[in-house]
Amino acid sequence: MMNLEDLGWDRFFDDHFASYRARGLSAMRIVREHRQRYTVYGEQGEFAGTVSGKFRFEVDRRGKFPAVGDWIAASVRPQEGKATIHALLPRKSVFSRKVAGQVTEEQVIAANIDTAFIVCGLDSDFNLRRIERYLSVAWESGSQPVVLLNKADICPEAEARKITVESIAPGVFVHTMSAARRAGLDTLMEYIPKGKTAVFLGSSGVGKSTIINALLGAGRLEVREVRVFKSRGRHTTTFRELMMLPNGGMVIDNPGMRELQVWGDDEGLKQVFYDIEELAIKCRFKDCTHQMEPGCAVQEAVNKGFLDPGRLQNALKLKREFAYLADRQTMKASAIEKARWKKISQYAKHLKKRDKAR
Repeated sequence: MMNLEDLGWDRFFDDHFASYRARGLSAMRIVREHRQRYTVYGEQGEFAGTVSGKFRFEVDRRGKFPAVGDWIAASVRPQEGKATIHALLPRKSVFSRKVAGQVTEEQVIAANIDTAFIVCGLDSDFNLRRIERYLSVAWESGSQPVVLLNKADICPEAEARKITVESIAPGVFVHTMSAARRAGLDTLMEYIPKGKTAVFLGSSGVGKSTIINALLGAGRLEVREVRVFKSRGRHTTTFRELMMLPNGGMVIDNPGMRELQVWGDDEGLKQVFYDIEELAIKCRFKDCTHQMEPGCAVQEAVNKGFLDPGRLQNALKLKREFAYLADRQTMKASAIEKARWKKISQYAKHLKKRDKAR
């Protein structure tokens, strides 16, 4: 049997598990999730997991349900091969996005991640603005982002593009590689030692499944050919899963994301666009929007060629998205509170009527 440390357990989780241990519950990690059906793993082995009725009743939003990588407190029924999830332990890091569409709700992609690999293809998929978006969300998660520029074997400008990415990704390691030719895999393994967890993020067709297959040393994940004209593959992964590597490290694969909407505050944004943040301090007005205001140090840098206008526009766009998200969350919280007080009022009226009837 595998011990908990092999799955990434440490003092942080152990401290939060004490009260559940006293109740006779077992610590387990979510290794697979598909539409709130779980596979959980712990010292007793692998089990099919479901949340308890009480857990489902008490959880008030989607982001509080277990996700791949989460640690949970569960009661185990070995004879049935099943486990009931009673509680979710606090997360050390969490990669989230807003759910697609108009609903303002958090979707947790993966939890308790040490390294977030942002994979970008060096074909027609190469897009600096998309990398900036992924970086802002990765920094927000609390994990360490690393950019992987895959398919270097078909890109003569691979090293030049790497330098360009490094210029927009301060504090982030950037690597070129070719999963198809197994070039650069040794470098990746240095980020995923025994007991550590990495997640692979990127749009469909960038080669995430090919990379993971190469790390696993077996064709465990289905890989489909990428369409030549648009460098886009079909979604080769349809669910999230945590997999153990031969060296004891762990990786999480994700379905390719057509839409990565931001979630959280804009702290991650400040780390990605550090240069713009530093320039903004020199603006004449503290509330400068960096558009048409006089004395704007940011626009001055653009006009003098020191700042890429595309980078500025992307930063402003992402900032608007975070601001819009914050407004929607405030409105939703207000609506929830209003509905709660309405129920309390209705219940008070019910009690008053009952007392009068007596």
